[in-house]
Amino acid sequence: MKKITLILSALVVFISCKETKSVTSQKKSNVVEKAQATIDSVTVRKHLYTLASDDMEGRGTGTPGIEKAAVYIENEFKRIGLKTFKDLADYRQTFTFKNRRTGEDITSSNIIGVLEGKSKKEEIVIVSAHYDHLGMKKDGEGDLIFNGANDDASGVAGVLVLAEYFKSVGNERTIVFAAFTGEEMGLIGSTEFGKGIDASKFVAGINLEMIGKTPSFGPNTAWLTGFERSDFGKIIQKNLEGTGYQLFPDPYKKFNLFFRSDNASLARLGVPSHTFSTTPIDVDKDYHKVSDEAATLNMTVVTQTIQAVAKGTESIINGKDTPTRVVIKE
Repeated sequence: MKKITLILSALVVFISCKETKSVTSQKKSNVVEKAQATIDSVTVRKHLYTLASDDMEGRGTGTPGIEKAAVYIENEFKRIGLKTFKDLADYRQTFTFKNRRTGEDITSSNIIGVLEGKSKKEEIVIVSAHYDHLGMKKDGEGDLIFNGANDDASGVAGVLVLAEYFKSVGNERTIVFAAFTGEEMGLIGSTEFGKGIDASKFVAGINLEMIGKTPSFGPNTAWLTGFERSDFGKIIQKNLEGTGYQLFPDPYKKFNLFFRSDNASLARLGVPSHTFSTTPIDVDKDYHKVSDEAATLNMTVVTQTIQAVAKGTESIINGKDTPTRVVIKE
């Protein structure tokens, strides 16, 4: 009986140890799985379809529609665990400006979240897109909503997904994630943001604009505005070698696109800030039309572009590469 008891005791100890090892292994497995962050089309689709929905009423600056979009972005920043920027009480940088066309005062907000860096906390990379669009037609029949799916719900979806991605994988430099307002009215939000920063601390600007369609260069490609103005683009190209994805200089020089998106507000301060895009803007039939809806976009293109941006900017985010400063000679 004593021998049987000893055997049972040993078996209990063995099973207990095995279970402990199993639980420990399970915990390690969960940690590993958590660290292996993915950028998937399901999440991209959720963000994009929400921001480009009719419920957002075209996200016109100063309207109830853009307020709904602001709340959505705020909630995502909070869920991800981003900190607030500088001395702001929350994620909003709220300000009032005068509508250049009508003269009326408009109050709106940039939505800004921060992921603090580790070894290079004082050096900042900004990831941005504009969340405003053209709102609604005042009269007429049929579709009256400028949903702005490609322009620029696609870019904002990228900002949100990249915030969650870098929160998981880590970052040596501090990353500021910004959804700018008033871009369609003349880069209003990004200009306001630029007024209150020390530009010398910003080492790079990653702006996402209209990333939902296959470029003229073909699948698995994107183009970058102002490619020749710094070596930012060359760094991205180097990091993308072997991935099957390629980055090209902006092929639409006559449109002066480097100065038509929010990257320009920081570039004018010397920051190597550039815009990633995939859309063949010269032939895009949906640009600034009510037909710019989520169903017209290719979720694979959006997702692969965001993945390429994550991979391409990795050495900048982690402090291994620092792009040359931009000198503006317009």
